[in-house]
Amino acid sequence: MSKTAIVTGASRGIGYQTCIALAQKNCNVIAIARSANPLEELAKTNPDLITPFTGDLTSEKDVKKIYNFVADNFGTINILVNNAGALVNKQFQDLTLEDWQHMLDINLLANVHLTKSLLALFSESSHIVNISSMGGFQGSDKFPGLSAYSVAKGAVSILSECLATELAPKGISVNALCLGAVQTEMLGQAFPGFEAPVSPEEMGKYIANFALDGSSFYNGKVLPVALTDPE
Repeated sequence: MSKTAIVTGASRGIGYQTCIALAQKNCNVIAIARSANPLEELAKTNPDLITPFTGDLTSEKDVKKIYNFVADNFGTINILVNNAGALVNKQFQDLTLEDWQHMLDINLLANVHLTKSLLALFSESSHIVNISSMGGFQGSDKFPGLSAYSVAKGAVSILSECLATELAPKGISVNALCLGAVQTEMLGQAFPGFEAPVSPEEMGKYIANFALDGSSFYNGKVLPVALTDPE
């Protein structure tokens, strides 16, 4: 039987490629992002298996719509990839409280809200994969200018450990992948001219495979996925 997967931040980069890779593995994929046009283009790559859903994960109303849509059309969830995120590159002294709140809202609290809202739909042996960053991996070298982003991603890592303990009785596994630099549009906007060693396609395939099989080997783990430190 085909598995049902939800991927957030699916309109570009890693999320976009993760959806394609999961569909190639015969998963029904619900691709979520705020931008409708890129999601429509994504769905064209595999219209039988990729279903676009336009929504803002920071909106309580939109998260409720996501729950209702999944419940009505799919019933249960086997995989959730919390990939949606945002990045601000500013020195610590230049960051405003609004910048900090934005980083926490998009990178952490959106994951918290969506995961909590969907709990009743997870099947046994399901897998939640939270996409963190090497910036949020304890002991790694840090990029200057990414303190707010890294703090939010570090919280995602700790959240994953906590959820793995609390959700284990329900048969739900939770892991965090701390990604190194990937040549995405978001990275290019934050660090013009920087060349990452990994493409979104490569990372998308890795995440898809981990989402499908990783829970057989890991639970409650915060795993670095990087060729070098911090990249």
